[in-house]
Amino acid sequence: MGWRRVWLGLVGFLLTVSLSCAQAQTPVQSAAPGSESPAPELSVPQEESPDLAMALPSSTVAIAATAGPAGLYDPPRGDVRLAVISDLNSAYGSTDYDPEVDKAIELLPFWQPDLVVCSGDMIAGQSLSLSADQVRRMWDAFDAHVAAPLRTMGLPFGFTVGNHDASASQSSSGGFTFQQERDLAQAYWQQPNQASGLNFQAQDDFPFYYSFVQNDIFFLAWDGSSSRIPADKLAWVERELASPAAQQANLRIMLGHLPLYAVAEGRNQPGEVMDNADELRQMMERHNVHTYISGHHHAYYPAHKGNLQLLHTGLLGSGPRSLLDQPQRSPKTLTVVDITFDAPEPTTYTTYDIQTLAQVENAQLPRLLTGHNGMVMRRDVAWDDLSTTELSFCEQRLGAARCGR
Repeated sequence: MGWRRVWLGLVGFLLTVSLSCAQAQTPVQSAAPGSESPAPELSVPQEESPDLAMALPSSTVAIAATAGPAGLYDPPRGDVRLAVISDLNSAYGSTDYDPEVDKAIELLPFWQPDLVVCSGDMIAGQSLSLSADQVRRMWDAFDAHVAAPLRTMGLPFGFTVGNHDASASQSSSGGFTFQQERDLAQAYWQQPNQASGLNFQAQDDFPFYYSFVQNDIFFLAWDGSSSRIPADKLAWVERELASPAAQQANLRIMLGHLPLYAVAEGRNQPGEVMDNADELRQMMERHNVHTYISGHHHAYYPAHKGNLQLLHTGLLGSGPRSLLDQPQRSPKTLTVVDITFDAPEPTTYTTYDIQTLAQVENAQLPRLLTGHNGMVMRRDVAWDDLSTTELSFCEQRLGAARCGR
């Protein structure tokens, strides 16, 4: 799809030149004054439909054209492509979304994903002061901004609930503190017209715990809206991961809102990550889960620990945070995951700063992060790559026993 990048770059160039010429009332130039090379020409491979680029919505074309003269980068496509988003909400009770949410949704036709994945916090709940009508209005707003456009595009939508959607925190009496919000989230997702486009494997407790198979990938979503998975639900997770549908799939991916390990300032404490992270990771490894996708920390970090890939998604909504020990806040991001089944590493990430449309490169991110419950390494950094200084930093913070492989 590299031709689309060229075409969109040409569109942006021509729009800029045309506007300048109109203001000056002079003919359009084929190249800017002083340019050493002519304007690029549209080149469409013969095997591609020449009408496909023209079929992109005008809003998609206009946004992509702002990426600059080179155009919005379109990575090489794998066997399956996911678009991963997270943490869309803004202030408590809000029925509006930050412009980056709408921008990301409008750009999806450019990447043409097979599936859109969200790691939670689709609305701005988790407040006992919100009435049932207010919560319903938030889900209506989510539908208008996100779910309905995805249905119109024909894009399947896999997700996990976040603490602002349907918190699983428990009251002193043992019930759910936010039972009303959980009931309304379930009512929204179980509407007859709320087609997610998923090929469900198990959905008895949808949308809190469910699994589906899409493009020969097995996905399981658990309720990571709080830090604890109850014993009976964890037993269900293990049964699902051991099922023929899971083990015969080409890849296994899990979705949960809270990450296993802390990666962001302000979230580096118990309750902001999953309890018993090492045990949960080892359970996933036993069942050959390749990737755990999470949100909640509002900071993008592509990591691994043991044999598990950890995609900590950035947010699109309000409140970006800094990665641990970093001075600057993480950008608002969308990640395109291309999956090539027979590759040594099946997943390739292309992550965009949704405000500038520039790529977020691995080299811009710390090589490792050391939170209160463990160390994770950037996905392109191997254990043997770590320096004595890096290992010493972890050992000083956590002790040698917590800084092993």
